[in-house]
Amino acid sequence: MKYHILTWGCQMNEHDSEVLSGMLEEMNYTRTEKLNEADIIILNTCCVRENAEIKVFGRIGQLKHLKHKNPNLIIAVCGCMTQQKGVAEKIAKNFPYVDLVFGTYNLDNFPELLQKAVQSKTTFIEVLEKEEKIIENLPVSRADNLKAWVTIIYGCNNFCSYCIVPYVRGRERSRLPKEIIKEVERLAEKGYKEITLLGQNVNSYGKDLKTEIDFSGLLKELNKINGIERIRFMTSHPKDFSDSLIFTIKECKKICEHIHLPVQAGSNKVLKMMNRHYTKERYIELVEKIRSEIPECSITTDIIVGFPGETEEDFQETLDLVEKVEFDSAFTFVYSKRTGTPAATMPCQVDERIKKNRLERLMDLQNRISKQKNQLLKGKTVEVLVEGYDKSKKGKLFGRTRTNKLVHFDGSKELIGRLVNVKITNPKTWTLDGVINQD
Repeated sequence: MKYHILTWGCQMNEHDSEVLSGMLEEMNYTRTEKLNEADIIILNTCCVRENAEIKVFGRIGQLKHLKHKNPNLIIAVCGCMTQQKGVAEKIAKNFPYVDLVFGTYNLDNFPELLQKAVQSKTTFIEVLEKEEKIIENLPVSRADNLKAWVTIIYGCNNFCSYCIVPYVRGRERSRLPKEIIKEVERLAEKGYKEITLLGQNVNSYGKDLKTEIDFSGLLKELNKINGIERIRFMTSHPKDFSDSLIFTIKECKKICEHIHLPVQAGSNKVLKMMNRHYTKERYIELVEKIRSEIPECSITTDIIVGFPGETEEDFQETLDLVEKVEFDSAFTFVYSKRTGTPAATMPCQVDERIKKNRLERLMDLQNRISKQKNQLLKGKTVEVLVEGYDKSKKGKLFGRTRTNKLVHFDGSKELIGRLVNVKITNPKTWTLDGVINQD
């Protein structure tokens, strides 16, 4: 029996798919990359942007012919999209050949749900409406044998006005530190070199626990684990980024000098409407503090253009912030309505043509800055964790710097999994070319 999982969305969704893979493999399924070979197909969905939802419905429609050819094929849909009110029923009505629909809070119960779906003559739906306690020690089949995602906190309490996540992922629930430490120790024993700690807001870690530990304290404990060479984390909310965290990153050797710090907008008016709880000035002050203590740190961000009520003057404030901060790179998005969020019903929705124009201008500015930042690395030697061969680059090795920049260079396969020093010879906008430093 074979399975195939299609995943949309963030790293949290990717890691959920690894858990689903682990469960299926415990049930003696094997992974296949070919849809037409699969006995079960799972669509793990995202609903942060409308476009992702449209793609999911389109893909479900494309699976109808496979179900027709193989009536025993099991099709399941899960993830954030199904957690929204009415979506599971919509799927069952419009795509009656889907066998199973379940939500984000049902993940640990998947094997039982699968059995019920097999026995059911109609679409079996189970979507819990409220988050429950964290279930530890679920099986995981990781997509990588060098780098691993480790969830430390589930849910979000911030309720940004544009974001659906708190409604589909629930309120914040931190894992116990001992459970996280045990997981990372097991990863180290298996030869993993790098971990990325995941959470909608990792800076909130520990606030809901009775034990006296915060995110900085957890990082210090993980920094002690032998075998792990690098520690990353995402995502950080600017309002919760503490001085203690800055000094922890500075002092702990294994924590990489890269911070993803979503700003979303540069206008204080828009930031207030987004319910972000910081100002443009506070954000810039935080970046300056980080760079004064960790000069080599790279800072990346997320930015939304065309939020309801955003004027040209507001957009100019965003461009001004980008000029001042000089992000290493940015994920840029056009605002997309999400039913159920306050922003979806706000007046003064921005015209799509204006959104597109602003996005293009923002990307042009950020691409220029990214290229300038990378040019500063020309001739410098950087530490790279070698991840593998890039077939699209004529067999060159690739890996990332501690600051999360992608580097391509020539070398033998024996270097995969090792830390090597690479001299940068040709910096580009999004990647770097280099040669192994033999000195």
